[in-house]
Parts: sequence; C-alpha cells; structure tokens
Amino acid sequence: MAIAIGDKVPVAVLKELRDGAPVAIATAELFAGKRVIVFSCPGAFTPKSTVQQVPSFINHFDEFLALDIDSVICISVNDAFVMNAWSEACGATGKIRMLADGHAEFHTQLGLEMDCTRFTLGFRSHRFSMFVDDGRVKLLNVEDPGAYDVSDAAVILQQLRTTHESSDGAETGR
Repeated sequence: MAIAIGDKVPVAVLKELRDGAPVAIATAELFAGKRVIVFSCPGAFTPKSTVQQVPSFINHFDEFLALDIDSVICISVNDAFVMNAWSEACGATGKIRMLADGHAEFHTQLGLEMDCTRFTLGFRSHRFSMFVDDGRVKLLNVEDPGAYDVSDAAVILQQLRTTHESSDGAETGR
C-alpha cells in the first residue's frame, strides 16, 4: 500500500556524495522537526526529469524558502555518484539535495516503487512530489506512469500557498 497523507515517512537510509564519498543519511535526520519538499523521478538524467521536473524545483526554490520550507530534496533510484553528477549538470547544487536510493528500498517502503525490469532498468520510482512536516506527509502528488501533470514544483507550491493562506493566520503557517 502506498504512503498517504498523514502517514509518517518510513525509516530508511539514503546516500549523498560528500567530499567524493557516499555518506549515509537517515530519514530521521532529513525530516524530524523540519518542513521538507521531496520529489522523486524514475531516474537521473531521464528526459522529463532533467528538462522539466528538476528545473521546476530550482526555479521555485526561493519561493519554497519564503514559505518556511527547510529543504528541497530529490530522491531517485541511482547511486550517490550519479545523483551528484546530475545535480551538477542541472545546476541544482546548493539548492536541491540530490539523494540516492540505490536499491529502491525507500521507495518500496513508500509503496511508490515501479517495476521497470521489462525495460531492463530494474526497480525505479514513480514520479511524485510531497510536503513532509516533522516526518509526516502533509501533501502528496503521485503521477500516473509516464505522466508529468501533478509533480511539478508549481503544483505543490500552489498547494502550500493555499494551505498557508488557510492557516490560523500565523505569518509562517507553522
């Protein structure tokens, strides 16, 4: 069963390249006490991901920060070296954290893994975006296979703004 709004993000370990070496990053470190935008792509350097999805989050990065988002994270089923190279190629470095889920373990726990073995690509991730507040999913947008309609940064940004405007009047929406 796929993760749903209100669910806690599963405990998992992802990888990030730091000083030329992959470093383990626990999901608790990423999400506990933080407001985080997460998006996922079937794979690094894939056309829709590279030309549309990642640039949308780069282009709206400052708007996320203005809504008190602590970080924007891209997680894909690749290794940390590929995710780092992709970050550099897209100009995401310093804005979007590009994290690796090498064996699709995190995506499987989310229930958002995609079997691409028929294409000799192993298991990948469905394309999605979500807003996680202190480890709980508050917004979730999962694409139909092959689509790119609901996981764009502009969509989740508008959802955040709507949520922010309907909050109890606090300026930050926290």
